[in-house]
Amino acid sequence: AEEVCRGLPTTVVAASRSMEAARAVQDLFRTPRFRVYTSNDLVGVELGGALKNVIAIAAGAAAGMGFGDNTMAALVTRGLAEIARLGAAMGADPLTFAGLSGLGDLVVTCASPHSRNRRLGMALARGATLQQALSEIGMAVEGVETARSVQALTATHGIEMPIASQVAETLFGRVPVQEAVTALMLRDPKPEKA
Repeated sequence: AEEVCRGLPTTVVAASRSMEAARAVQDLFRTPRFRVYTSNDLVGVELGGALKNVIAIAAGAAAGMGFGDNTMAALVTRGLAEIARLGAAMGADPLTFAGLSGLGDLVVTCASPHSRNRRLGMALARGATLQQALSEIGMAVEGVETARSVQALTATHGIEMPIASQVAETLFGRVPVQEAVTALMLRDPKPEKA
């Protein structure tokens, strides 16, 4: 949002079940610095936009613990795999997650110093409680409630989302950040596609 206000080039997705409505939004908001793509995959666009916040909390925690680029790449790629798995179970088009509302939104939210979700993860890694971290940020951090919702969705759809699950365990005081990292690294071995 900050970059949009500064007039920096930005791309977004207008999603609707009606492509006519999506194209109307595209035409209305399109400028030389604001490019709008359309999608009729409402479920995929909504899930990508919400779930990236949970993965960004993990990315912030990793950054706060001093982990490197390899860790960040693993979080983004495995986080995207988790998002796509849940999306597929909920009827989303898997290709949506390779686009702006999936990978694009995930990368910027995990990497940006402006990301409230990333900042929350960094604060937790420093030892702050959830309440202390939220107070320090002073604005809504969407990933907190989304993490709670993800727990219900994974149970309903029988989907494994280990990164999102460990974020929830950390947020709600059941597991310290370092234990969550260890739990993720010591999961049973499996093929990458799993």
